[in-house]
Amino acid sequence: MNRKYDVIIIGAGVVGCMIARFLSRYRLEVLLIEKECDVGMGASGANTAIIHAGYDPEPGTLKAEMNVSGNPMWDSLAAELGFPFERKGDYVLAVGSDELPKLEDLRRRGIDNGVTGMSLLSGEEMRRREPRISSDVSGALWASTGGVCDPFAVVVAAAENAIANGVTVLTETGFEDFVLERGRVVGLVTNRGIFSCDWAINAAGMYSDEVMQKAGLDGFHVTPRRGEYYVLDHNRITIDSILFPVPSAAGKGILVTTTTHGNVMIGPNSHVIEDKEDRSVTADGLDEVFRGAAKLVPGLSLNDVIAVFAGLRPTGSTGDFIIEAPGQVEGFINLAGIESPGFVSSPAIAARVIELLCDAGCRLEEKSSWNPIRVPRPRFRDLSREAQAQLIEADPRYGRIICRCEMVTEGEIVAEIHAPIPARTYDAIKRRTWLGTGRCQGGFDTPRVAEILSRELGISHLQVTKKGAGSEILCRPTKDLDTPGRNEW
Repeated sequence: MNRKYDVIIIGAGVVGCMIARFLSRYRLEVLLIEKECDVGMGASGANTAIIHAGYDPEPGTLKAEMNVSGNPMWDSLAAELGFPFERKGDYVLAVGSDELPKLEDLRRRGIDNGVTGMSLLSGEEMRRREPRISSDVSGALWASTGGVCDPFAVVVAAAENAIANGVTVLTETGFEDFVLERGRVVGLVTNRGIFSCDWAINAAGMYSDEVMQKAGLDGFHVTPRRGEYYVLDHNRITIDSILFPVPSAAGKGILVTTTTHGNVMIGPNSHVIEDKEDRSVTADGLDEVFRGAAKLVPGLSLNDVIAVFAGLRPTGSTGDFIIEAPGQVEGFINLAGIESPGFVSSPAIAARVIELLCDAGCRLEEKSSWNPIRVPRPRFRDLSREAQAQLIEADPRYGRIICRCEMVTEGEIVAEIHAPIPARTYDAIKRRTWLGTGRCQGGFDTPRVAEILSRELGISHLQVTKKGAGSEILCRPTKDLDTPGRNEW
């Protein structure tokens, strides 16, 4: 076997990274493995980025408990880890008289779940707060504890803080099987060899059911549920609110929301599919999303759309989260079916995992050296002119703008390439800096980013990828120049 660890976490989405960060507080050797080339590439990186208040889950479920427990943890997490988070509150809009009674039902459910800061608003008051909404809106439920975050920034921040406190993170490391001895997990088989451990934690998201099966736990399965989205140009339209429709059996519905980057985002729809990797968008699905959003905000225009994408939700067959130390196999903490509201719940889930490990006999001794603070790297566009000038004086690369739409500099790109979790692909840089997300969608910056990645990673231009192996940006040089050592790309 390779190196021995006390705990190995399978999956570096928001749940896995939060667990790693929480465990880094203790004197443990912790390994976090991820099959993709970067953290947060599953459901955690493609969602509505909402910190839900907690009025939607069925009372008495783990979803409700973890949502309401996790929600108040986000203020301190954002302060410690330095990621964008805004507690804006959110609205559920009733359209027409038939939906109005459902708002009171939601409010009562929220009270049962322990949600505070809720109130019912009239249609007139709601239109005063958000003039763009439909004239058919008859009322709204206001929840002051709702919020928005940058979901990928959360994942990276938690993982980087874990690394700073001694956790090892290995990407491109896929789980294949468990090593079991007398009914106890003692190791993991991966594509990079076998790692021994005292405890394994299943945080594999979409593949959590397959990990369970390898541990001998049957009777549970995950179904992918695809949601499609539009992103609108923040220079063309601004809506500084989180607007939900009245929920249905299919989910929370198609919403219209602001983001921490200022864009308006609309979606998602909800469709069951078979392929756990199918993140394609469809013409019919996008049409459904736009029509749904227009019921809330009729003035939306497709002319303002700058991007579309799809995310997958790992819907479990039990309809609720699974958070357990199953009796059938020792040395194993099992997390499965963590769909919405899984993101907001992630710190509460991490805290519950700590409790489960302690109850199961894992010795948890706190480190005196544990540092909860992760200082974010500077974002040029957010700095004052004076601070920008100081940054450029210290490092001239911050004076070269690579992405004009979002004002991202070469200095920021280089910093992310050499960060604790290196950004080694175009999309990895995009997720960290917001480069390529403006009106031109990377049309200006892509060749320059490819050049920087090639230079900083010491690889050929032909090896630079968009999102990992198989997505190479360039296939060949267009010509050789007479100047030694130069090619046009």
